[in-house]
Amino acid sequence: MKGLNVLAAFLGGAAVGAAIGILFAPEKGEDTRHKIAEILRKKGIRLNREEMDNLVDEIASEMKQEAGV
Repeated sequence: MKGLNVLAAFLGGAAVGAAIGILFAPEKGEDTRHKIAEILRKKGIRLNREEMDNLVDEIASEMKQEAGV
């Protein structure tokens, strides 16, 4: 069971890292949101536009808090 928790934590961290990398890529916000939505769809997660906007805002807020801004 502990091995599954470690694996889940690793995969979760990798997903968050990938999302952060995509968010800071020099592209239009619309293109970035489309890429994130596509990645999530491949993993079986479906979000509407409002949910996607909320997710992006939440990640950006977390990043600002960690950076101390």
